Amino acid sequence: VDAVIADLKPLVEPNDIIMDCGNSHFTDTQARIHALAADKIHFVGLGVSGGEKGARFGPSIMPGGDVEAFKIIEPMLTAIAAKVNGKPCTAYMGTGAAGHYVKMVHYGIEYAIMQMIAEAYHILKIYAGLTNNELHTVFDGYNKGRLQSFLIEITASIFTQKDDKTKADLIDVIKDTAKQKGTGAWMSQDAMAIGAAIPAIDAAVAARTISALKNDRVKNAKILQLAITNTKQIDKQNCIVMVEAALYAGYIITYAQGLAMLQTASTNYGYNTNITTVASIWRGGCIIRAALLENIMEAYEADATLTNILVSPKFVKTILTDQASLRELVQLGAATGIPLPSLSASLHYLDAFSSNWLPANLIQAQRDFFGAHTYERLDKEGVFHTKWGE
Repeated sequence: VDAVIADLKPLVEPNDIIMDCGNSHFTDTQARIHALAADKIHFVGLGVSGGEKGARFGPSIMPGGDVEAFKIIEPMLTAIAAKVNGKPCTAYMGTGAAGHYVKMVHYGIEYAIMQMIAEAYHILKIYAGLTNNELHTVFDGYNKGRLQSFLIEITASIFTQKDDKTKADLIDVIKDTAKQKGTGAWMSQDAMAIGAAIPAIDAAVAARTISALKNDRVKNAKILQLAITNTKQIDKQNCIVMVEAALYAGYIITYAQGLAMLQTASTNYGYNTNITTVASIWRGGCIIRAALLENIMEAYEADATLTNILVSPKFVKTILTDQASLRELVQLGAATGIPLPSLSASLHYLDAFSSNWLPANLIQAQRDFFGAHTYERLDKEGVFHTKWGE
């Protein structure tokens, strides 16, 4: 990107606009905005999501930077963006590197949702014993209900694809190692930096890393032999229903984590990002488009002070109902030796987020004991230190 900017600089004049429509790290974008501002050149970090079809038929477009520059390019972006109910899936994301930051959060949510769908596939294939044809039918059914989303839609289609080389189902000849370009890790890294909790996304990043250790995993399976024999009577239909409810809860909790982090970042970095607007432009064109985003958008429209959708009246009843299936599924995974890292992390986030007491007081005591790091008290204001053991 810097090399291209260097080539462009002799050709541009003050008030011209350079747009980076790639997946740049937001800190690099911020540095380029600052550097080019010295020459009165506008730099727009512009996130784009939609894949090959988005490129042909309209993506979701997330521009950030100077609002003056946005107003100039807005008609072009509006014309090429995907449309939902006649409304374009593009809008101003905020100042500075907001556009690329929003795209990074989009990527993180995408990582977690893909991982949770893969975990659902793992349970349905290994535990419930569904064939690829049955898996197609199940996911196609999911997509006709409240889980309707691009990623569920393509998952259903994947199970019907034949391999042109072997004529077998293509899914069965694809190596079980997931690659990544680092964008999910970027979100995890910045979450740590700004103090945002996104465990479902962190777990999805780690799951891809573990999947890449294919040779080690094959050797370890022979050495450790952790396979657990299932003695429970399998009811396929009940399993399918349980997975649907657990997956929907996981969807909600993942969006909750990602959007809460985006709000924190907007405050920390001064982006002034409107979360309602973000949800609205993710409804079409992009990889994480889902029917659920209509409810998310409405939740933020109803309460401008909302900091997490889990406490919105729009979602409380659903979470209280579906958390039972999420718990059952996580328990099933533990009992049968099937790893469910992102679904488990979603459940643990929900439990911690809704707990009126956590054992962090012990951690504070430990820190003060070995390092005199001090602690706070429940009964009075201030910072305290104890000479432990005296």
